[in-house]
Amino acid sequence: MMRPLTPGTVAQGVTVNVAFWIVAVLLAVFYLYAGGKKVAQSRERLQPMMGWVDRVPMPLVRFIGTAEVLGAAGMILPPLTGIAPWLAIAAAIGLALIQVGGIVVHVSRGETRQTGLNIVLLATAVAVAWLGTTWL
Repeated sequence: MMRPLTPGTVAQGVTVNVAFWIVAVLLAVFYLYAGGKKVAQSRERLQPMMGWVDRVPMPLVRFIGTAEVLGAAGMILPPLTGIAPWLAIAAAIGLALIQVGGIVVHVSRGETRQTGLNIVLLATAVAVAWLGTTWL
C-alpha cells in the first residue's frame, strides 16, 4: 500500500534525489578519471599509481578501465534520460564488485594498508545503489 503524499514524504523524496545525484556524480567523475587512465595509458605510466598493474595482463587492466568508464556512465545517463533508470543501480553494484576485487588483489599482495580507498569507493557505490532503490 502506498503512503499518501504529505509535505514530509515529498521533502524526504527530494532529499534522497539530491543525495543520489551528489554522490553518483562525484563517484562517476572519479571512475571516469581512473577508468580513462587504465584505458588510455601504458603500463609504465600506470605503475607508479597502481602497483598491481605489473602482475596482470594489460588486456585485463583495459577491461577494468572500460568497466569503470561504463559504470560511471551507467550511474548517470539512465536516470538523467529516464530510459531504464534501474541501470544506475546495476552500474553502482558493478562498481562495488570492482572494488571487492581491488580489495582482494591488495590483500593478496600484502598491501592491506592500501585498501582504504577501495573501502571508501565500495561504501560509496553501495550508497548510490541504495539511494537508487529508494528514489528511482
